[in-house]
Amino acid sequence: MKSIVIENISKTYDQGEVKALKGVSFKVGQGELFGLIGPDGAGKTTLFRILTTLLLADSGDAMVDGLEVMTAYKKIRRRIGYMPGRFSLYQDLSVEENLNLFASLSGTSVAENYDLIRDIYVHIEPFKKRRAGQLSGGMKQKLALCCALIHRPRVLFLDEPTTGVDAVSRQEFWEMLKRLKEQGITILVSTPYMDEATLCDRIALIQSGEILSIDTPQGIVEKYRGNLYAVKSTDIGRLIHDMQDAANIRSCYAFGEFLHVSFERDNATAHQKLDKYLKDKGHSDVVFRQITPGVEDCFIDLMNE
Repeated sequence: MKSIVIENISKTYDQGEVKALKGVSFKVGQGELFGLIGPDGAGKTTLFRILTTLLLADSGDAMVDGLEVMTAYKKIRRRIGYMPGRFSLYQDLSVEENLNLFASLSGTSVAENYDLIRDIYVHIEPFKKRRAGQLSGGMKQKLALCCALIHRPRVLFLDEPTTGVDAVSRQEFWEMLKRLKEQGITILVSTPYMDEATLCDRIALIQSGEILSIDTPQGIVEKYRGNLYAVKSTDIGRLIHDMQDAANIRSCYAFGEFLHVSFERDNATAHQKLDKYLKDKGHSDVVFRQITPGVEDCFIDLMNE
């Protein structure tokens, strides 16, 4: 069974001038942890708002938990949990008050579904009397997740849930998602962080409102065209400038202390010519080695294509 079915969804703003989504289609299986990966402005939030019945699409069809978003929005809202990208809980209410409020609005209680949020709530329980607005970013994140889960949803939508939180909180959050997935909850999560893509069962790469590719993280990597190389020298700034004028280069971009480089025509002659070119430009201690591309490399390659 598919928990989410999206078929040719399009959405524009400003009388059609801004095309936020352009015929987006994909399916998410029941109990799957599915990632929507893309930069700011790619269309992730617009799609989430359509799926959670907060926004109408211009065209296309979408179903959540077997229900059509246009006609069954009231039923859908009772079956889903939604954690928007911006913290949207009541900042003047305490942790405890926020949680009780969201439980009562859903016709349940914290005690009734406490087993579902226990592993998350234990992190914030010592601060249950503190106002939500006074929590740290990581604690706000955990409280928002608890509120999204307190009515035991069948499908969970998380829109960039780890943006603006520290690395430790990000890691803890993904561990929580793994445990929720084990309980059969379908999770659709969006993120601009490419390293988080590898933590999903499957991912969709989205850019400018269009889906570039859908597969497992490993499947995305295996589709990379050709070979990828890491290059650096003692003067990385000048290396970047000189690589822009090098012949036979398909792509070149900074990645940490290296440049990631691919060739239009990749062979031993191409490598020799690049080595000679860099030496002629005065570069010393050049490091050149083949590497395995990551999801971010694949994303950049697909955008260039």
